[in-house]
Amino acid sequence: MKSLLDHIHSPKELRQLKRSDLTQVSAELREFILETLSVKPGHLGAGLGVVELTVALHYFYDTPQDLLIWDVGHQCYPHKILTGRKDDFDSLRQLNGIAGFPARDESEFDTFGTGHSSTSVSAITGMAIADQLLGKSNKHIAIIGDASIVSGMALEGLNHLGSTDLDVLIILNDNSIGIDPSVGALKEHFFHLENGGQHSVFEDFGFHYKGVIDGHNFEELFSAFEELGTIKKPKILHIKTVKGKGYANAEADQVKWHSPGLFNKETGEISKTSQNKISYQQVFGETISELMRQNEKIIAITPAMLTGSNLVKARLEFPNRVLDVGIAEQHSVTLAAGMAAQGVKPYLAIYSTFLQRAYDQVIHDVALQNLPVVFCIDRAGIVGTDGATHHGYFDISFLRSIPNMIVSAPMDETDFQNLLYTAQFSESPMSIRFPKGNTEVESLNSNFQRIEIGKAEEIKSGTDVAILTFGTIGTRIQKILNELNSDKIGHYKFIFCKPLDEGLLDEIFTKYKTIITFEDGILNGGFGDAVLEYASEKAFKGKIIRKGYPDEFIPHGSVEELEKQIGLDEESILEVLLKLI
Repeated sequence: MKSLLDHIHSPKELRQLKRSDLTQVSAELREFILETLSVKPGHLGAGLGVVELTVALHYFYDTPQDLLIWDVGHQCYPHKILTGRKDDFDSLRQLNGIAGFPARDESEFDTFGTGHSSTSVSAITGMAIADQLLGKSNKHIAIIGDASIVSGMALEGLNHLGSTDLDVLIILNDNSIGIDPSVGALKEHFFHLENGGQHSVFEDFGFHYKGVIDGHNFEELFSAFEELGTIKKPKILHIKTVKGKGYANAEADQVKWHSPGLFNKETGEISKTSQNKISYQQVFGETISELMRQNEKIIAITPAMLTGSNLVKARLEFPNRVLDVGIAEQHSVTLAAGMAAQGVKPYLAIYSTFLQRAYDQVIHDVALQNLPVVFCIDRAGIVGTDGATHHGYFDISFLRSIPNMIVSAPMDETDFQNLLYTAQFSESPMSIRFPKGNTEVESLNSNFQRIEIGKAEEIKSGTDVAILTFGTIGTRIQKILNELNSDKIGHYKFIFCKPLDEGLLDEIFTKYKTIITFEDGILNGGFGDAVLEYASEKAFKGKIIRKGYPDEFIPHGSVEELEKQIGLDEESILEVLLKLI
């Protein structure tokens, strides 16, 4: 059969086809995505689930004049392929290649960047208001999933949009799963609507509601688009889809196939890495489980990252003490604050990039009241191919500025376990940041040690240059120094950025003329700045060099490529040290 996808370079070519051709286009799209992602890893299941919807939207609407926003962005691969990026699709998520999420600087069809969830309703409302003021008559469509629409920000957007006369279409893509299965009361309401329920809560918000229709059926999709086109007010189209649609393995295990890595398309076998080392996520999951066995007051919370945070086993063992609250970062922080106020010990497992969404709650609800919530900040530092929206490099800076907050980071897995153990005794809020990736060990020690808050440690004494490290970058420095074998360089491990070990710093200022700091975070306001501020107070006359992430948004690429780009790989660090000595 003659390929249709080969001749589609933009929606213009798609619209020249007959509607009866769209089923073939969809099949070719799925095959192309599977072929590419089997050798170039990315987010698989979400894109497969919206193939028909994507084809129908670009066929029916006049994109890019008519605006589409894809929320959260995981499902944008069919959209990218149909909008001129098919030939570049094999560069997906690679350095200098196309992004894994919608990006305004990449294509005029990517009307709004969406790496975090639940922003689409607010954004499309803002665009519609602006276009109305400018006298434009284009259409405005946002596609949002059932896991994302329950987020506070999405509900705020719906509350506003429903009170307007804007001709905006919100498509609720209901597949009962985000990365993990959807949770919460609205999930039950959606199930009720799917099974013949007559009244939708969205009508109470002021929307015209249509649903539930089959999101894989072109006749139903086009009929709905045509009907809703006659309604000039905010409207919601509720569609039912299957994440991973068209690939049996992805349909059968939707969590595993959200982002499976390399796989054999024919057999469904996912490639296993030869790495036997334990990941920091495994360390967290195993340690928190053991701590919960020891202390019945410990509760673990996650905002929709149950699998990613390695809390699945802990939840099976402690179903009432491991809470997945859905995509609700602000709620998760204040929920933890409420728990801490009543004398239990909440450990909030949250990605660094997602903690940014709850900054006010960290200040107003936790730190201001000095409530001992433990923030277990996952994916700190560069995370690789997910790119700028998902790198976690602002948390050191934005937490260090908050009164009462303890800011910590382990250098290795032992430090990490000991910090998690120690946190249960803290009477103040405490953050523990850790990276995505592996440790240097194949087994864990269960003999936890309580750490003195604010205490740093001399690992190696030197004569000329003192290296101060905060975080897991310290293991790289230690390895470099072992190979360099120079008496001139000392190494000091700071597990705490706040409070700083000022006593040890006083000794370092007395002994060394040159100090160099290393951290896995942005330099502005980070660990290096903390050292610099204290050095200024003590009138230190020597030289202080700070090494960390630059004042810019770092793009997507492998962790190794990006670290080399910003000068934090072993070769670049060694070059810096050799120049100093």
